[in-house]
Amino acid sequence: MTATDQGPRAIAGVIAALGWFALALQLVLIIAATRAAGGSAAGAVLNYLGFFTILTNILVAAVMTTTALGRPPSASLHGAATLSIAVVGLIYSLVLRSIWDPQGWQKVADALLHDVVPVLAILFWLAFARRGALKASDIPVWLVYPLVFFACAMARGAVDGWYPYPFLDAGRIGYRVVLQNAVVVTAVFAALAAVLVGLDRGLARLGRKSPPGSA
Repeated sequence: MTATDQGPRAIAGVIAALGWFALALQLVLIIAATRAAGGSAAGAVLNYLGFFTILTNILVAAVMTTTALGRPPSASLHGAATLSIAVVGLIYSLVLRSIWDPQGWQKVADALLHDVVPVLAILFWLAFARRGALKASDIPVWLVYPLVFFACAMARGAVDGWYPYPFLDAGRIGYRVVLQNAVVVTAVFAALAAVLVGLDRGLARLGRKSPPGSA
């Protein structure tokens, strides 16, 4: 995809708009819920930014925004955003979806952040990402993000007892189980990263084999 591709840029703009709307909506909801429980708006923002889902949706919204503006990110950064949002959707569906039942506007925010944006971001990468630019050496770089998030989540939890997800709640399930969960999630990240790189190479080969003017 180039900076002059109007169709992909328009689609990226739609995804960006959905992402920013969902993020803003979730921020309003978490501030309202926190203040209703006697907490502060500052504390609500701190918790908001403590979720991997939120940070990753910010990353995807930023990537889609720059793409819509004709300044697409590097292939590696686009791959990292796509990989991370895919993990968000997967972990939510497999682990978290069954343990709560959001209602009203919270259900709207939940669906956008965990379902709609992940699916659209993955489809956008499949359809429009520059091909053949990802490398196996990108994988360890991509893993830095979830590992840093894990370290920060554990550090904060040790200080104030707040953990973003039940499978990271060391106060409830213990550090040994948390570490096991972290290893599993990291393995999922690495496996999906390898799939992403493999897909990129496979699609690049298919593109080179396609005759001129083919779809």
